[in-house]
Amino acid sequence: MLLVDRIGVSRLTDLPRPERLAFLASMERLGEAVENACRHVGTGFRRVNLEILGNTDDFLHAHVWPRYDWEPPERMTKPVWLYPPENWLREDLRLGPQHDDLRRSITKQLDR
Repeated sequence: MLLVDRIGVSRLTDLPRPERLAFLASMERLGEAVENACRHVGTGFRRVNLEILGNTDDFLHAHVWPRYDWEPPERMTKPVWLYPPENWLREDLRLGPQHDDLRRSITKQLDR
């Protein structure tokens, strides 16, 4: 997830144009880093989805979602938000030490 660095900004259009473009450039850069990292760390990587929604949280942020070939076929072409709500609460799916290699790989991509 990419977060805006200014308090009180709830949508992209709240930013002056140069800052808007900088936020979008950062989103693209993070998306590319996640894509490259997922290609090298995991199996079955398919693509990255980039989203700016803002329907729940009232601050500008962008989601970067890697998508995989092993996802259920009925979910593969749908937004991740349509996964069952219990998926967001499962302990075995939460970010943790099992993702350290992926985190390091994303950081390495961003540092390049």
